[in-house]
Formats: sequence, C-alpha cells, structure tokens
Amino acid sequence: MAYQILSFLLDIATGLLGGACLLRLYMQHQRIPFGNPVGRLIFALTDWLVLPLRRVVRSVGRWDLASLVAVFLLELAQFTLLWLIAGGTVHFGGVLVLAVFGVARLAVSGITALLVVAVILSWVQSNSPLASIVERLAAPILRPFRRMIPLVGGIDLSPLAVLVLLQVAAMVLAELQRQVLL
Repeated sequence: MAYQILSFLLDIATGLLGGACLLRLYMQHQRIPFGNPVGRLIFALTDWLVLPLRRVVRSVGRWDLASLVAVFLLELAQFTLLWLIAGGTVHFGGVLVLAVFGVARLAVSGITALLVVAVILSWVQSNSPLASIVERLAAPILRPFRRMIPLVGGIDLSPLAVLVLLQVAAMVLAELQRQVLL
C-alpha cells in the first residue's frame, strides 16, 4: 500500500511539473506571451529546471528542447525512484522506456485537459484573458478538424472528435507500452 501511495504522489508531482514544462514548450512554440498569469505561473514552476538545461540543450527552431528534456528527466526520476523502491528487479532499460511512454501519456493528457478547459471557457467565460490564451493554444489542434466537421446547430463538435481520438491514442500508447515491456 505504501508503494501505491508513493506512486500516486509521484505521479501527481511529475504530472504537474511535467505538464507545466510541456505547456511552456507549447506556449513558446505558439509565441504566446508569458506576461499573463498563466505564463508567470509556468515560469515560476519550471525555471529551476529548464534554465540550467538550456545551457546544454539548444532550441531547434521555435521548439525549446530544454523543456522537453526537462519533462523526460522528471519522468525518468519518477520511474527510477519507483524502480529502486521496488528492488530494481527489472532491467534499467525498462525504466527508460517507461519514461518515454510517460512523456507521451503526459502530452496526451495535457492536450485533453487543454481542450476541456477551452470548451468550458467558451461556454462560460469567453471574454476573460485566460479564455483567449487557451483558445490560441487549442486553435492549432482543432483547426484541421474544424475544416472537416461542420457546425451542427451552431455547435462546434470538433473538440469532441479530437477528444475521442486522444482517448484512442491513450489506449494505443498503453498497449504499445505493455507490448514493449513484455
């Protein structure tokens, strides 16, 4: 039971910090200004990890690879700690694979959360500054689906389609992870 509790707490901490690093990566790629409350929060949560990594990991175009490496290192630290607590019975290569899949799962979860927040804000707070930032982040993901799926009674169903695809992606990732680790 103690292992499950520790695993849960590590998952929460890694999810929050790793999600913040992924959001930082995506916000920089989309050129969202960081002078807003969301941007300041992201910097406050991630600067301690991303800034030192920038000394050794360079950006590629608009992609801040230091933020991506930070997410991987967080996932790697989480799974390494759990691996050590469990007695290190599996080969460490399995821990590396778990970290890669952890980053992918975190990205899928982050996009899912972004779309859910975008939909909710579009219903209740469409005038808030947060809503405009979230919409700018969600728009590139939704744009291809909005071209294919017409409005139904004035309702945009493209977020629903993307959420369904994200759930399928999460299932595929889980199955791939299971097969790789067998």
